[in-house]
Amino acid sequence: MPVRRKSPRDAVHHPLFARCYARLGPLADERAGVGELRHELLAGLSGRVIEIGAGNGLNFPHYPGTVSEVVAIEPERHLRRLATGAGLRAAVPVDVVPGVAEALPVKSEAFDAAVACLVLCSVRDVQRALGELLRVLRPGGELRFLEHGRADGRILATTQRALDRTVWPLVFGGCHTGREVRWEMARAGFEPVTHRRLRIPDRGVPLPTSPCVLGVARRPGGET
Repeated sequence: MPVRRKSPRDAVHHPLFARCYARLGPLADERAGVGELRHELLAGLSGRVIEIGAGNGLNFPHYPGTVSEVVAIEPERHLRRLATGAGLRAAVPVDVVPGVAEALPVKSEAFDAAVACLVLCSVRDVQRALGELLRVLRPGGELRFLEHGRADGRILATTQRALDRTVWPLVFGGCHTGREVRWEMARAGFEPVTHRRLRIPDRGVPLPTSPCVLGVARRPGGET
């Protein structure tokens, strides 16, 4: 596929966080139910799919056989190397590509669906990233998302704001706990389809990253 936009191969460099994420991600999938949410997120997809911030490839085993190709964008070198290995083991074709969400190295209107899974919390420019997803999706194409969100309760929401302005992004690879991703999607031009709020993990003391939202948005146009 011809490259439309280029970005440095290591535009994101968080080696310590990347190694921690690679170790803790599978534990969250198994013990906090994230693996089941990944399966729900990807169910029913078909055709060509682009996934931004693919990490170490934890979504890859959950893609249904109706998907003809996954182009997985991952900017961090260590995670990208792990994702490449996971792609080789996947049941669907996976091409792991270096790049950032704000400048996707793919053609416009080339994909039937896009996936953003626990990544919009850490992109530098949410609107640019969502604008890129609009560009590369065909009209009517879906954006499937599972993301952190702002807490409903005042105390936790205040905690999120304080952490996001100080230490949290520095320690956790640029992550922001309380972004309003559905508002950002609407502002970028996506049409809402469905969503549900949830908590990860669903029991115990809530973490700043516990409030989440899983849903579907759509690029306007195309057949409905």
